[in-house]
Amino acid sequence: MTLSVRSATIDDGRAIADVYAYHVLHGTATYEVVPPTEAETLDKIRMVTGRNWPFLVACDGPDLVGYAYATQFRDRPAYAYACENSIYVAHDRRGGGIGKLLLKALLEAAEAYGFRQMVAVIGGAEPMSVALHDTCGFEQVGRLTGMGWKAGRWLDTVYMQIALGGGTATAPATSAKD
Repeated sequence: MTLSVRSATIDDGRAIADVYAYHVLHGTATYEVVPPTEAETLDKIRMVTGRNWPFLVACDGPDLVGYAYATQFRDRPAYAYACENSIYVAHDRRGGGIGKLLLKALLEAAEAYGFRQMVAVIGGAEPMSVALHDTCGFEQVGRLTGMGWKAGRWLDTVYMQIALGGGTATAPATSAKD
């Protein structure tokens, strides 16, 4: 296994859509019930990278085996320094360190962008995702009970958070976000 992490490109659209589709159809970490099309996935890649937010993919040789990206937590201006992450690993590659490799790279890229807080909104309180975020230093900061109905049951949503860079110890650097 020769894992590498790089920035996503439009050429990754089909593979990213395929990884996510499995989780939509067979998992509870996302509350979507219909997988986005390849065109919708390409729009997501363009939106994220067009704002210079990090969108990363993990590859094993030429094969895309996971992806992660960060978007501003909410669209109001005061949230400009807070982001939410999304991370998905190919279903047949989970448990092999790909998620940790991606999340660590995403934390670095989000900090380099200028985000000061990262939040993980974990659908279904997915145990593997909670464990991954915990391993990378996130703390559980909230749990919303019964927020989603999928797979014939009510699902909780877990919120986890980590400070990036100076966190809240200092004001952010003046930038185009102000």
